[in-house]
Amino acid sequence: MTSSSSPSRKALSKIACNRLQKELAEWQLSPPAGFKHKVSDNLQRWVIEVTGAAGTLYAGETYQLQVDFPEHYPMEAPQVIFLNPAPMHPHIYSNGHICLECKLVSEASTLHDILYDSWSPAMTVSSVCISILSMLSSSPAKQRPADNDRYVRNCRNGRSPKETRWWFHDDTV
Repeated sequence: MTSSSSPSRKALSKIACNRLQKELAEWQLSPPAGFKHKVSDNLQRWVIEVTGAAGTLYAGETYQLQVDFPEHYPMEAPQVIFLNPAPMHPHIYSNGHICLECKLVSEASTLHDILYDSWSPAMTVSSVCISILSMLSSSPAKQRPADNDRYVRNCRNGRSPKETRWWFHDDTV
């Protein structure tokens, strides 16, 4: 998916507009380290520059995230993808789709995907960005997911990553 293709979007609700204006104001005062919001007049789509953290495989490398907000944000998760070129990472597909896993400390040490099924309205763009940078920083190798080619082939025609039923085949990164 590229910035020119996007899911069909309805206008943001009043609640979504208020929440995004608040998040944007907070971001402008105190952006998360390693991130820069590219100014635009489109509140529903943010482009965010990500710089790899020092001491990691991605140190000093710069990538772009595209964040598309749905009509009912924050009750519904935003769609977050990397624009091309996407970083080589075991949880980032070559089309920019992200399988962002978050280990929760519990008896079962269950994996949840915070960008999709386990989204919470308490999360913000900043918290998602920090999770993405943490995921990048913890990677021991630059490589694509094992099923990259099959997944990308099946995602043609601009299919949203939110339509994917993620299978967590690697919980080590």
